[in-house]
Amino acid sequence: MLLMVRRWGSIVSELPAARAWLITDGKAGHETQAQGVAEALGVDYVWHRVAPKGLARLLSPWGPAPADFICAPPWPAIAIGVGRTAMPALRRLHRMAGPATFTVALQDPRTSARIADLIWVPEHDRRRGPNVITTLTPPHRFTPAKLAMIAAEPDAAIDALPVPRVMVAVGGSSKVWKFTGADIQRLLAAIASVAAAGASLMITTSRRTPRDLVERLGSGVAGGQHILYTGEGDNPYARFLAKADAIIVTADSVSMTGEAVATGRPVYVFRPSGGSEKFVRFHDALEACGATRRLEAAARLDLDWGHPPILAAETIAQAIKARIRNRSRYLAGQMPAN
Repeated sequence: MLLMVRRWGSIVSELPAARAWLITDGKAGHETQAQGVAEALGVDYVWHRVAPKGLARLLSPWGPAPADFICAPPWPAIAIGVGRTAMPALRRLHRMAGPATFTVALQDPRTSARIADLIWVPEHDRRRGPNVITTLTPPHRFTPAKLAMIAAEPDAAIDALPVPRVMVAVGGSSKVWKFTGADIQRLLAAIASVAAAGASLMITTSRRTPRDLVERLGSGVAGGQHILYTGEGDNPYARFLAKADAIIVTADSVSMTGEAVATGRPVYVFRPSGGSEKFVRFHDALEACGATRRLEAAARLDLDWGHPPILAAETIAQAIKARIRNRSRYLAGQMPAN
C-alpha cells in the first residue's frame, strides 16, 4: 500500500510527465476525443487500437478483450477508452492494473459503471451516476492556442478570400436526420443569402452529404468567392475552422458543432428534417446558452456576436486530475472514499 500511495503522489505532482494509454477502435471520431483529453491533461500517450472479431465483436462491450491486446506492466498512470468494442480491453486493464491506473471511459460504455474509474457522456445522454461527468459538447483537439497557431499559418487560397470568411460544414443524412429536397433548397437559399451579402465561403462536405446537394453547392456558388472541398486532396477543415469569421454547420454532426463552438465565433446551425429527442436537446441547450443560433433560409448573418469557447476536453481533464488527487489522499488515509 505504501508503494501505491507514493506512486499516486508522484502522478499528482508530475501529471504532465505521466504516460497514458489511449484504447480505441480506430474510428477517427473516437480517436479525436481520446487525443483531445490526453492533450488537455498534458500527458505522454501511446495508442492501443483494438479490433475484436467474430463473436467477441458481437458481444462487445460485454465480451472478452481481443487476444492481441497486450495488457501487462508497466501500467500506465491513465487509460482512456472510447467506443463499444474498446470497452472489453479497458475492463481488462481496469481489473488487472487496479489503482495503479486511473481508467476513463469516454461515451456511454453501456455496461456497469464499474468498468472505469470515471465515465464521460455528453449532457444530452441520459446516463448519470457518482462516477459519471457530463459536458455540453464532446471533447476534441481544437484549443484556442491550436486554432490561433493554425490561423497564423499562411494558406494562399484561403488568405486570398475577402473577409468576412464564412465556413460552411455540411454533413448529411443519418439515422435520425434526413436531408429532403425541401431541406436542400432551404440550405442552398441560406448559403446564397450569405454570399449575396458579401461574404466569401469556405465549404466542406462529408461522405454522407447527398450527391445532389454537393452538385448544387458547386453550381450555386460558382459566381462568388469561395473554396469548395468535397474530399479530394489535402483536407482544409482545420484551416477553415481557424480562419473563419463565422461558421455554418448542419445539425446532424454533434462533433462538427462542438468544434465550431470551440472557436468563440458566431455559429449558425442548420437543422434538416427529423432529429431525435436527444439531439434536439443538444442543439436547444447550445442555443439557450448563446453559443449558437439557428440558420434561417434568407436571414442576414450577424457577425457581431460570439460566445466564450466551449472546451469539453479541458473540463474532462480537470475532472480527471481532481479525482486522481482525491484517490491519492484516500490511499494515504487522509480522506474517506467518495
